Amino acid sequence: MVRIKGGKISQKRRRHILENVRGFRWGRKSKVRLAKDALFHAGEYAFRDRRTKKRNFRRLWQIKIGAEARRLGLSYSQLVNRLKGKNIILDRKTLAQLAEKHPPIFQAVVEKTKG
Repeated sequence: MVRIKGGKISQKRRRHILENVRGFRWGRKSKVRLAKDALFHAGEYAFRDRRTKKRNFRRLWQIKIGAEARRLGLSYSQLVNRLKGKNIILDRKTLAQLAEKHPPIFQAVVEKTKG
């Protein structure tokens, strides 16, 4: 039987793995078996945290809106309820940007909900 050596394809696969683990620490940057395991876990964390990131931003927006609403005499929940009652459709990202960068416009939006 012909002997099959670990040729070009295997080396290419290993090189590809090791290129993707640049910056990892200890043996995970240079040993193929450890590098494969590290990449697998990194992929899992990346998948999970792409969803966590959305959650965290929504929480941040709620905090910014709530802080500005309190300054104007409302709680976050009261403001959101009034916005829905008046049929003012603004998402939380936009409201947070208004609260942070354009307080007079945010105040006008809040006044619309009161009147």
